[in-house]
Amino acid sequence: MTELLCAKCPKKLCQSEIKDRSALPSFCPIKTIPAVVRNVSKRYKKEGIGNFYIKAAITEKGCYDQAEARRGRTRPVRPRIREIAEFAKAIGAKKLGLAFCNGLADEAGRALAILEKHGIAVESVICCCGAVDKTAHGVPPEEKVKGKDKFEAACNPLLQAELLNRAGTDFNVLIGLCIGHDMLFTSNSRAPVTTLIVKDRLSGHNPVISLYTRYHRDIV
Repeated sequence: MTELLCAKCPKKLCQSEIKDRSALPSFCPIKTIPAVVRNVSKRYKKEGIGNFYIKAAITEKGCYDQAEARRGRTRPVRPRIREIAEFAKAIGAKKLGLAFCNGLADEAGRALAILEKHGIAVESVICCCGAVDKTAHGVPPEEKVKGKDKFEAACNPLLQAELLNRAGTDFNVLIGLCIGHDMLFTSNSRAPVTTLIVKDRLSGHNPVISLYTRYHRDIV
């Protein structure tokens, strides 16, 4: 298997119709493993994938002003929470799950209210559900944020996933789970998972901003 270096590709030619494959960089999968590219395309025809994928594409289109699109310009008209609501309606989802961090409880409440206004039922589970101290999950006392002698509720992504699995949600939405905990939730959720808010404590939960600043200049 060749290295996957799309982020280092200077031209990103795959965003357009490719008429001359010789123009592709040597590491491009279209050039190095064309059979895999063709075979994966066939998987979009499978039951459970095809309709889901098509509805996602239709939802994507709805995020732009259609009059502007016809003029060859793209002007977004929907925020992500609206996109989630519209996608849920497009696939016929009856119940969504919110797995949220206690630090973003206000934001979770706002998201829930918006989704319910769209006629979508919502089940929600907070990260510290269970009220289990971090040490019960094997975290050394000295690694607690507030001090080793204080009770500190553990994030409980496995319980969040289990409760939403039992609730039978059609898909789940993450709001601010810690890195690692979000992966544990995603890998243990039976339903598909999308993210509304990524936790980034320093940037006010706007992780992209650090890519445009000098924060990383001293990394060695």
